[in-house]
Amino acid sequence: MQRLLLGIDRLSTIIGQAFAWIILLLTGVVVYEVFVRYVFRAPTSWGYDVSYMLYGTLFMMAGAYTLSRNGHVRGDFLYRNFRPRLQAWFDLVLYILFFFPAVIAFMISGLDFFQDSFRQNERSMFSPTGPVIWPFKFLIPLVGFLLLLQGLAETVRCIRCIRDGVWPQRLSDVEEMEQKILAAAAEQDPEKLARRIAQTGRIPGEKAGDERNGW
Repeated sequence: MQRLLLGIDRLSTIIGQAFAWIILLLTGVVVYEVFVRYVFRAPTSWGYDVSYMLYGTLFMMAGAYTLSRNGHVRGDFLYRNFRPRLQAWFDLVLYILFFFPAVIAFMISGLDFFQDSFRQNERSMFSPTGPVIWPFKFLIPLVGFLLLLQGLAETVRCIRCIRDGVWPQRLSDVEEMEQKILAAAAEQDPEKLARRIAQTGRIPGEKAGDERNGW
């Protein structure tokens, strides 16, 4: 089960990091538009359309990745002081009552939205060139599916935490652990380090802390 959970985390991470390159493309488009607009007094007819499409794509495709990293905004001034089991109960109830109904509704309405746009060969009304926009609307149900998949993984983590009393590791925890081990191995003998980790279950210098992430 843990391998499956980490596999879902990895899928969300690959997609999120791949679409993160849009930042460079978006920056280039904005810089070019500003340059030709104010230097040559010749604004493009496509700059606005491309900018909001790229930004929308970046924003939406980062959703599941952010959820996999437990990075969404949380009012945790009380939550962070709860024990892991109570945290898991809170998360589980909120996933069932709010997250899944909202995401399923998002997927269904998004699919209808995309189908209507595709049938009409919908084009942007914000510029004379009128680029097609239905491919971007396909991202709505796609993002809903990715959020649903990651949400299922988070729900399983909640159930396991309620059962075991500790949070299962996320992919980000595993990656951070690997980085710490490599850093520690560079500073001391790897064999001694391995024996010490086996004996204590902890990397030298590591402090007990973030229970929410399973440490």
